[in-house]
Amino acid sequence: MSPILLSLTSFVLAAGVFTLVPGLDTAFVLRTSTLSGPRSGFGAALGITLGLFVWGICAAFGLTALLAASKMGFLIVKWVGALYLFTIGIRLLLQPRTALRDEEGSSNPNRQSALSCFRQGLLTNLLNPKVGIFFITFLPQFIPHDVNVVTFSLLLAGIQVLLTLSWFSLLIMMTVPLGAFLSRPRIVKILDRATGMIFVAFGLKLAFERQG
Repeated sequence: MSPILLSLTSFVLAAGVFTLVPGLDTAFVLRTSTLSGPRSGFGAALGITLGLFVWGICAAFGLTALLAASKMGFLIVKWVGALYLFTIGIRLLLQPRTALRDEEGSSNPNRQSALSCFRQGLLTNLLNPKVGIFFITFLPQFIPHDVNVVTFSLLLAGIQVLLTLSWFSLLIMMTVPLGAFLSRPRIVKILDRATGMIFVAFGLKLAFERQG
């Protein structure tokens, strides 16, 4: 097996494992697709994966290295991201929804549009500096010698995006047959509060995260 093919195979296996580990992005996509429908779920997934690719591009061109080296830059992005996650989490905990639609069947005003979910997914990802630092520390391990580092890094970032989007798509489609159960008022409230707890927890984790 050629070094390039070996590197790609190893990366797909390693990245696949990381993709399957539940985290903030997974919780957000599941909640969105469950409470606002598959279309909004795909909007959230596209926002998150676009954020991943932006971080991948930055890693390929060394911009995240500057973020990792700059204490002030890291702190600014970290605190903005932590505040953003914490604010969303508190709102979900204090104001959970109880229904997706009103008694007449019209859309609930709290039902988020695909564009709104796209923006929220993108911001959630871009405001987490650890994603960028993950890319700049993870990708180089799978870059073989005698290749264009920028091009190969972008290829690996693209693979990570495809793996993540594929996994999110599977999760979203799994919520469709469970729609009737997941749209029950009690389940809606539980999902909102559970997601709120996850956002608050990740916000606090990010706030107390040290650079390095």
